[in-house]
Amino acid sequence: MIENTMSLEQLIKENKQLKSENAQLIENNSEAIKRCKQEQSLKAYQAELIQMESYLEKTGKKMIILFEGRGASGKGGTIRRVTRYMNEKHYRIVALGKPTEEQKSQWFFQKYINHFPQAGEVVLFDRSWYNRAMVEPVLNFCTKSEYKNFMSGVLGFEKDLVRQGTILVKLYFSVTKEEQARRFMSDGADPLRQWKLSELDAQAQERWDEFTNVKYEMLKKTHTSSAPWTIIRSNNKYKARLNAMKVILNSVPYERLNSGLDFVPDSNIVYSGARELDLMEAQRLHNGKFLS
Repeated sequence: MIENTMSLEQLIKENKQLKSENAQLIENNSEAIKRCKQEQSLKAYQAELIQMESYLEKTGKKMIILFEGRGASGKGGTIRRVTRYMNEKHYRIVALGKPTEEQKSQWFFQKYINHFPQAGEVVLFDRSWYNRAMVEPVLNFCTKSEYKNFMSGVLGFEKDLVRQGTILVKLYFSVTKEEQARRFMSDGADPLRQWKLSELDAQAQERWDEFTNVKYEMLKKTHTSSAPWTIIRSNNKYKARLNAMKVILNSVPYERLNSGLDFVPDSNIVYSGARELDLMEAQRLHNGKFLS
């Protein structure tokens, strides 16, 4: 009798475990299907990006897109979606590492200028000269004087760039502290994505407020009429990618491939730099400090 009872208990336990595994499998499949549908929905906009690229090639226009934001804010994933079907002959992704000794002795912008687009080309900077406004001052990679000189000089630099005909799009991906922590944990647990984490990421959470303060100063001093910032709320990766594509497409006067497509950015995801400043200032008044 005891043996039969134990066998029955084991059978019930195994049945519960099987149900749990099936439920997890269904959930995983549902999530996979959802992601697949989302990727499919991006294709209409990726086709538009090809059309945009063709316009730049035909007109000889130059385009620079800056992807800025905290670690794990979704910059890299968005860049991959933007360029997935584009002609590799007419775009480049630039992600510069630490400056060499030679670069340290040069004019600060020189190393970036060396990668600027030729006629009919798009260059996407995965982090840009704004490292000096965001990362370097917090981590003491530059002096106060170097930071101050940059903040003064970047305005004329970008104004001249735009004046000479380069289309400049400045995107800042904004992720919450909680979502950043979740993504760091997820990447750290995945052997296929551990490479994404750097020594700098380890300080991102503990120095959150410092990074927020320099973000505010950057937006306040470098959001201009000739080179405005566009903020992309990126807690939802799919919505961030979709809306970033819309912002990019709207910055170029090419002939739409599909005029019936919705090109209007989601106002809950896309903010102007001026609106972000207003929201941050309201946060400071209400909470005594910036939160985003």
